Amino acid sequence: MQSKSAILLLSDGKKFEGNQLGYLGETVGEVCFNTGMTGYQEILTDPSYCSQIVTMTSPHIGNYGITEEDDESSKIQASGFVIKEETITPSNWRSTSSLNEYLNKNKIVGIQNIDTRSLTRHIRDQGAMNGIISSVDNDIDGLTNKLKDAPTMNGLDLAKVVSTKKIYKWSDTGKFRVAAIDYGIKRNILNILSDNNCEVTVFPAKTTAKDILNFDPDGVFLSNGPGDPSAVTYGIEMVKGLLGLKPIFGICLGHQILSLALGGETFKLKFGHRGINHPVKNLETGIVEITSQNHGFAVDPNSLPENVVPTHINLNDNTNEGIESKEFKAFSVQHHPESSPGPHDSRYLFDKFITLMKG
Repeated sequence: MQSKSAILLLSDGKKFEGNQLGYLGETVGEVCFNTGMTGYQEILTDPSYCSQIVTMTSPHIGNYGITEEDDESSKIQASGFVIKEETITPSNWRSTSSLNEYLNKNKIVGIQNIDTRSLTRHIRDQGAMNGIISSVDNDIDGLTNKLKDAPTMNGLDLAKVVSTKKIYKWSDTGKFRVAAIDYGIKRNILNILSDNNCEVTVFPAKTTAKDILNFDPDGVFLSNGPGDPSAVTYGIEMVKGLLGLKPIFGICLGHQILSLALGGETFKLKFGHRGINHPVKNLETGIVEITSQNHGFAVDPNSLPENVVPTHINLNDNTNEGIESKEFKAFSVQHHPESSPGPHDSRYLFDKFITLMKG
């Protein structure tokens, strides 16, 4: 059965007409693209995609369905979903529903049967921008007016939106006591910390350095998350209060927050890095790692003070992918070593965190 017509309108006036995917309705967000061929469920439930409409560049999405235990958070976090074509009949013994059923159940508005190659090239050339998907309204003037009210990602603090509101234990046993700061943390990160003999307690984004020091962990983990890192001023101040007192490991937004706390600066990328096939060079070993990425901001390596060393570089555009402090036990990476979805090339970074906590 053919679904209802739908439209995707970008803030620069470019429009794409297709068909309804998921919930019948309307949604607004920053339109970005992900080059991964798999991992659509992890992408949808990654809190780092809060307030974003995700475009998948792979033409067929949904072929292995949905498995609830693969969710990276308690709900779908993306504002909307854009694909070329849905696989109607998924093939996977673990699957409990189709992609369309999953989106509809979670009231997520999407669009399919559009030229995603054209959309991706447009975003690549013009830069990430806000867009609106509607399967209930095709009036361009009306949709344009709705888009005008949408905030841009610059200066937007979304970590406080997706963060837990209360402290909770993820794992009760382990040799190393870890305080994980939730700026939009993924469950697989917590699972890997637990698998590495860590007793993990998760703290809200607005936790203070005093709170963490009173808890007295062996190490502090700074999670991934959405939005502009420079807007997470409370997180930057917390990290400043912990430098030199506790080992620190950051991923993605956590990497940017650590860099800002150490004196660096961040900037918004033109269209970001999102996918599971991005080459990153480890500057210490010379080894090239294939990594999972999801970020729209980056650290300016020229802004880093002398006591902070760049450790990784993105081979696609030479942007910074990792740092380490010479003065403090603190390091971070821009990519996602928990590899959910993605390759396992960077899993060794969790071992590095364990080594720091051993003292």
